[in-house]
Amino acid sequence: MAKQKVWVVTGAARGIGLEIVKAVLATGDQVIATVRRSPETLLDKLGKPANLSVEILDITNEAQAKEAADQIVQKFGKIDVLVNNAGFGLLSAVEEASADEVRKNFETNVFGLLNVTRAVLPYMRNERSGHIINISSVGGLSGNIGWGVYGSTKFAVEGLTESLALELAPLGIHATVVAPGFFRTDFLDASSLSNSDRIIPDYAETVGKMREFAVEANRKQPGDPVKLAKAIVQVANAEKPPVHLPLGKDSLQRYRKKTADFERDIENWYDVITGTDHDDV
Repeated sequence: MAKQKVWVVTGAARGIGLEIVKAVLATGDQVIATVRRSPETLLDKLGKPANLSVEILDITNEAQAKEAADQIVQKFGKIDVLVNNAGFGLLSAVEEASADEVRKNFETNVFGLLNVTRAVLPYMRNERSGHIINISSVGGLSGNIGWGVYGSTKFAVEGLTESLALELAPLGIHATVVAPGFFRTDFLDASSLSNSDRIIPDYAETVGKMREFAVEANRKQPGDPVKLAKAIVQVANAEKPPVHLPLGKDSLQRYRKKTADFERDIENWYDVITGTDHDDV
């Protein structure tokens, strides 16, 4: 009989995080779901199962993240899986976004993820086992109009996870970055998506159209978050999990288009690319 795993899932109050918590609870594993406020709301929503613990955690607070990891290990003995899901979107032209708006997006999506990861890894290293699963985005695979700042946070998550996978493999720890496309959650609601305060008219035909699309696409996205959550459970239980996992046909299509465009640029500029080495190389 498989041993009960201990999962930590950040950003569990709604959306993808909530569905991941539900899927893990159904397996019988222990889940520590973190929220920024009102843990009772989530407990009531899920019926207070015995294998669920809800904790308040502001992932941008490094000291709080360390304390939370320590308390979880003291109570449950270990952390097997960390799902870094907490984050929010910013819809804005790159020029429109203020320094403060950019900083806040990075504080949560990148530095917050790092805070929790650094807090948990000492315990995984001690056990020589564990799995870090970072939730990125299709925007972390390919740039798109209106998502430059948000996408750059997810590009960072992609790169961090690639390096983590290499660094942690000799220690028996896995790292996977999941890049969902558009899934039918509240991501496009005001609760999860911010718009820049500044609107520049010159971007009306590009970013303006993207803002209109976000309103129209809300609650009509093609991806099923319940199926996504089941995929996360499958990955966490795999003997050889992937480092990269795009989820949704839209995410896969976007990535394949990017690589095809990249290959075309290489072909067209091959002589320039390969002509920059020293002559003796």
